[in-house]
Amino acid sequence: MQSAAPKLSMMQVLACGALVVTLSMGIRHGFGLWLQPITQAQGWDRQTFSFALAIQNLAWGFIGIFAGMLADRFGAFRVLVGGALLYALGLAGMAFPTNPLVFALTSGVLIGAAQAGTTYAIVYGVIGRQIDASKRSWAMGVAAAAGSFGQFLMVPVEQTLIGSLGWQNALLALAAAALLIVPLARGLREPGLGGAHAPRREQTMLQALAEAFRYPSFQLLMAGYFVCGFQVVFIGVHMPSYLKDKGLSPQVASYALAIIGLFNVFGTYIAGMLGQKLAKRKILAAIYLGRSVAITLFLLAPLTPWSVYIFSAAIGLLWLSTVPPTNATIANIFGVAHLSMLGGFVFFSHQIGSFMGVWLGGLLYDRTGSYDIVWYLAIALGVFAAIVNLPVREAPIARSPVPQGA
Repeated sequence: MQSAAPKLSMMQVLACGALVVTLSMGIRHGFGLWLQPITQAQGWDRQTFSFALAIQNLAWGFIGIFAGMLADRFGAFRVLVGGALLYALGLAGMAFPTNPLVFALTSGVLIGAAQAGTTYAIVYGVIGRQIDASKRSWAMGVAAAAGSFGQFLMVPVEQTLIGSLGWQNALLALAAAALLIVPLARGLREPGLGGAHAPRREQTMLQALAEAFRYPSFQLLMAGYFVCGFQVVFIGVHMPSYLKDKGLSPQVASYALAIIGLFNVFGTYIAGMLGQKLAKRKILAAIYLGRSVAITLFLLAPLTPWSVYIFSAAIGLLWLSTVPPTNATIANIFGVAHLSMLGGFVFFSHQIGSFMGVWLGGLLYDRTGSYDIVWYLAIALGVFAAIVNLPVREAPIARSPVPQGA
């Protein structure tokens, strides 16, 4: 008879997990601020920068699948430490891009791998295993809100670092900050994983994957998350340059990203709270439709600093608020034994969307001199995502008993 594994305290999980996500997501949300300094210093076009960040998002999603597998099997601590070291190395390499290939490998592959090991899928796996289902959606909302606060906190800091230290030294300062994830990871070291209290799993990894990919609701969640990635990464990376192209000051762009982060603190927390009471599929549909409405009104309104700030507040409420209901739905349907891995697969779809959003933004800008086509795509995709989330079934999947030794 196996004894139950001891649990970490909820406050410890939330505090350490929130700070890890604050650092990891806070750093990445400011990457759009480097587009013009790096392209001007290196003599590159915007597509070169955008393609490297597109690779980053794709690497984050793909490697995140395997990072999730490792975290489910051995716990989050080792994955977080490895991710923090890669983050510091990637940021340091990004500061000295000798050619586009080196830039793609450092800012793309290395930082993408680092984000795979230090963001939501890994932290949410710990939350799923350590926090009771009655508080799980709320707890995921707290962690997502922390990532948003990181954006609010870090984007103005990054703008200040670029202005005071120069873009290269600013990246080195962020590399040092990323190493703070290492001591925080100790607070997420789960007792029992891989040891005497290792949990008994009803399914093998392959059985869990096969079950998920046969289930229509899993496929619909992946389709919706593709749209989420397309929209937020296009806006996060290209909106600063879009605003500068329209004659607005760099401060307006940095304030806009900070406002998005600030309002998403509330948006993600509210989405997590509502997920305890309302159908998560309806919450997701409302978020995606709301994004399309906000973008449409932004493009129709006269462009002024105040219209930018109002749009940033509106889109901020909807920014990462998809994260808690999506991951909580996966946990509700399939359980928590393989949550990081399954969340990693859904997030890979998100990152394919991110790749398309950031790359198409640069490509179509270089071809047409405008971001208009990508804005219109973001609107249409939001409507599509709202529609596909409505049929999602949130109830636990009916599962036949697995024979011992299977």
